Amino acid sequence: MTIGLGELAIGAVLEPMIHAYGVQYSDGGQLVMNQFLGGLVGTLIAPFLIKRLGRKSVLLAAFLLMAIMEFIFMAEPAWSVMLIVAPLTGLGFGIIEAMIGALIITSTGDKANVAMSRLETCFGLGALIIPFAGAALIEAGQWKLAFGLVGLLAAATLVLWAAFWPTELLGDRGSAKDRMVEESAGTARGSAKPAFRLAGRFRILLAVCALYFFVYVGLEMSFVHYLPSMLVQENGISDATAAMSISAFWVAMTIGRIVAGHIADRISGAMYLFYGCSIGAACFLFMALTGGVSAMFVFTFIAGLAMSGLFAIALVFTNRSIPGVSEQTVTSLLIACGLLGGALLPKLIGWALDQYDVPTTRWIFFAFSAGMILIVLAAVALARSKKRADSPAHSAI
Repeated sequence: MTIGLGELAIGAVLEPMIHAYGVQYSDGGQLVMNQFLGGLVGTLIAPFLIKRLGRKSVLLAAFLLMAIMEFIFMAEPAWSVMLIVAPLTGLGFGIIEAMIGALIITSTGDKANVAMSRLETCFGLGALIIPFAGAALIEAGQWKLAFGLVGLLAAATLVLWAAFWPTELLGDRGSAKDRMVEESAGTARGSAKPAFRLAGRFRILLAVCALYFFVYVGLEMSFVHYLPSMLVQENGISDATAAMSISAFWVAMTIGRIVAGHIADRISGAMYLFYGCSIGAACFLFMALTGGVSAMFVFTFIAGLAMSGLFAIALVFTNRSIPGVSEQTVTSLLIACGLLGGALLPKLIGWALDQYDVPTTRWIFFAFSAGMILIVLAAVALARSKKRADSPAHSAI
C-alpha cells in the first residue's frame, strides 16, 4: 500500500506542482521519468544486494531511503533538487517491489495468481487513497504534504517490518550464516538453472513478455499521472476535482484485483490477459472518440476493472512459461522493464501534451493499449508452441 501511495503521489498533485514551480508538462514527465529510472536501477541491483547484505537489511534500508526522500519532496526544494531526489525515491520503490514480488511468487506455488492479485490489491488501496488525500490537500493549498503522508507511511512500514520480521519463513537475512546459506542455495540453483541459458523460443518469449511489461506499466503510469491534467486542460474543471478522477480508476482497480486471481485460475492466465487488454483498449478508444468529463470518468472506471490484474497475472504467466530461470531473476527483469516503460512513456505523454493537444494524447493512449493486445497474442502463441514442443507426442517425433 505504501508503494502504491508513493508511486502515484506525483500524479495526484502534478497540476498544482507544475504551476507552483512554473514548469511545463514535459518537465513533470521528466520528474516521473527520473523516479522510474531509479526504480529500474533498484530492481536490477536488488538480487545482488540481497546476496551480499541479506533480505532484511536491504528491505529496511529501502524503506528508510524512501521515507527520507519523500520528506525532502515535502520541503518543496528547488526543481533541480526534485529531479535529483526522484531517482533516489524510485531506487527504494524498485528494490521493495522486486523483493516482495519474487517472495510472493516463490512461496505461494499454485496459488500465485490469487496471492499476487491480493498483493496488487494492497498497491491499489494505496493508489486509491492518494487521490483523495491529494484533492483535500490541494483544496487546502498544501499539496506538498502529500509527500509527507507517503514519508510517514514508509517510516511506519519500516518499523513494522523491523519489529515483525518473519524469521521462520525468511530467516534473519542480516546474519553471516544466512548469507552463506543463501549464497550456497544460489550457487546450487545456478548450477541446475543457468540464469539466461535459454533455448531460442524461450528467449523470444521472455523478450515479448518484457515488452508487455514495458508498455503496460508505461501506459498505466502515464494515464494516472496525466489524466487530471488532461481533464483540467480540456474541460476546465478544478484541480481538486480532476485529482479525484484517479480515484475512479483505482477504485475499479482495487475491486478487480480482489477477484482477478480467481478469474485467471478459472479461465487461464492467457485468456485473462487477452480479455483484459481487449476491454481496456476498447475503453481507451471510446475515450479518444468522446472526451467529455462524464464519459472520461465512466470509461476510466471500466478500464480500471479490465486492467486490474494485467500486471500480476502476466508476472505469474511468464514465470510459469519460462523454465530454467529462477523466479527472482525473471521477476526482477520484468519489473525492471516495467519501470523503464514507466520512466519513458510518461515523458512522451508530457511532450505530446506540450506540443499537440489532449485529443491527440488520448489517441496515443489508445495506440499503446491496442499494441498490448498484439503483444499478448504473440506471448500466448509462443508459450503454447513451447508446451507442444515439450509434450510426449512431440518428443516421440
